[in-house]
Amino acid sequence: MDEKCNSCSLKNKCSTVKDPLEQKLICNMSRIKHKIAVLSGKGGVGKTTVATNLAASLAKKGFKVGLLDADIHGPNVAKMLGGEGAKLHVNPETELIEPYVPDEIPNLKVASMAFLLQDPSQPVVWRGPLKHQAIKQFLAEMDWGNLDYLIIDLPPGTGDEALSIAQLIKPLDGFVIVTTPQEVALLDTKKSVNFAKMLKVPLLGLIENMSGLICPHCGKEIEIFKSGGGKKAAEELNIDFLGKVPLEPRVVEAGDEGKPIVIADPESKSAKAFESIVDKIVEKVEKGEI
Repeated sequence: MDEKCNSCSLKNKCSTVKDPLEQKLICNMSRIKHKIAVLSGKGGVGKTTVATNLAASLAKKGFKVGLLDADIHGPNVAKMLGGEGAKLHVNPETELIEPYVPDEIPNLKVASMAFLLQDPSQPVVWRGPLKHQAIKQFLAEMDWGNLDYLIIDLPPGTGDEALSIAQLIKPLDGFVIVTTPQEVALLDTKKSVNFAKMLKVPLLGLIENMSGLICPHCGKEIEIFKSGGGKKAAEELNIDFLGKVPLEPRVVEAGDEGKPIVIADPESKSAKAFESIVDKIVEKVEKGEI
């Protein structure tokens, strides 16, 4: 048994694994109660905004939370949490990488490829095997500690990164799927649902993002992308509808400022929508209703 695995709750299983990285992965994941991946069938639906706000909302409620940005080619979580320019360091005692912790959310630990790039505009030109190895190292060599929740922000689609997460994290509590009311987004949502079923990963539910624009002047809702399509799709696909999040200019501004809307403006309609969605997710996973 590696001395670094003494806090693992699966010591017997660890001792049978010869690969040191695999051993660290098993130990790290055994210390995290719930693992949830945020998935979308296509880009441009605000998936990273949803993932960061879900993680921040969970942290606000007192949970110990980790957020893994598994979008290797387009890592945006760092900017949305005020960590642009931050670098990660290895703790010499544990030999694990210390995650980034936002100043205003002390019980949230964050890992992202963005923290490892010398220049934020530098492209990551990797094929599948390298991406798989990077995600494995993020899971295994990051000092996540004891967490209640690990939220994984996946890139759009059903490719390498989503497959890697499903293969490396067992059991994965489930996927949360993000869509918009547009029919083209809903079409790709069906692909995401079928992807989860193929991998036999539970579906926690569907979130309809950008569900109506909240006018910053009068407060009324304008259905620029229509509304209600997400709920209809959830009913057709026989999965839970977790809620809809309106499109507010403040959400964009807060993200650019490095603060999730649930932190920057907790009284906004979007923040309250995220809080309600998180309550539903917590109730489902804590009660095992998956």
